[in-house]
Amino acid sequence: MTLTTTASDTWAIEALGLRKTYGPLEAVKGVNLQVRGGEIMGFLGPNGAGKTTTIKMLTGLLTPTAGTARICGYNIQAQPIQAKSCIGYVPDTPNLYGKLNAWEFLRFMGRLYRVPAALLEARAAELLKLFDLEEAAGDLLEGYSHGMQQKMVLAGALIHNPQALFLDEPTVGLDPKSARLIKALLRQIADRGNAVFFSTHILEIAERMCDRVAIINKGEIIAVGTMQELRAGGVSGSLEDIFLSLTGGADYAELTELLS
Repeated sequence: MTLTTTASDTWAIEALGLRKTYGPLEAVKGVNLQVRGGEIMGFLGPNGAGKTTTIKMLTGLLTPTAGTARICGYNIQAQPIQAKSCIGYVPDTPNLYGKLNAWEFLRFMGRLYRVPAALLEARAAELLKLFDLEEAAGDLLEGYSHGMQQKMVLAGALIHNPQALFLDEPTVGLDPKSARLIKALLRQIADRGNAVFFSTHILEIAERMCDRVAIINKGEIIAVGTMQELRAGGVSGSLEDIFLSLTGGADYAELTELLS
């Protein structure tokens, strides 16, 4: 079941036939996706389904074997500077410069994106306060906990107010307070007209937060739509019920219930 979306001239994120092979292995098989500005799109799939590979192609970290990725209308392979200037990216594992402190890291990120100096200082201060990192702002990042590093990476991704924000499992390793903050923040970012595209294994989060979800399995998009559209495809219940039905996990779930 694949549900199509209404055409738009102003897609913030667009994948057209994205494909990635590693020798005989076809990790991603002709993915087509579009995300509007102002929309939160959840990207769901079992382990090894192709989520991270797709995100890396959309953000320019991997070159596709075939197909095109466009960010705010820019082809990320042909126009990488213009496309990447629109992107904020939070990977599944924080990757920071450990010998920098928080201020130095945010200034570095801001300069990469050519944020004016006065605005950069104001935004850095705002983000440090938002993520409750003010007291640790002078400490080296290598001494931060995983949760603090995760918040720092998100702050760096937001420093230039990206039009297309990508997050790979953004709430992993966060305490409940920080996870709730990030969920509220993503909604605010979308409400300002920016696109949010994030992968998660926590289906309750996706069901509550997302305007639409895309489900990938074995490298192929098997469903895209709102909860109402997904249910119209013939599977009722929660997003978890729909996900398990479409990805072949329903039998496993029933077996688990019998053994519990």
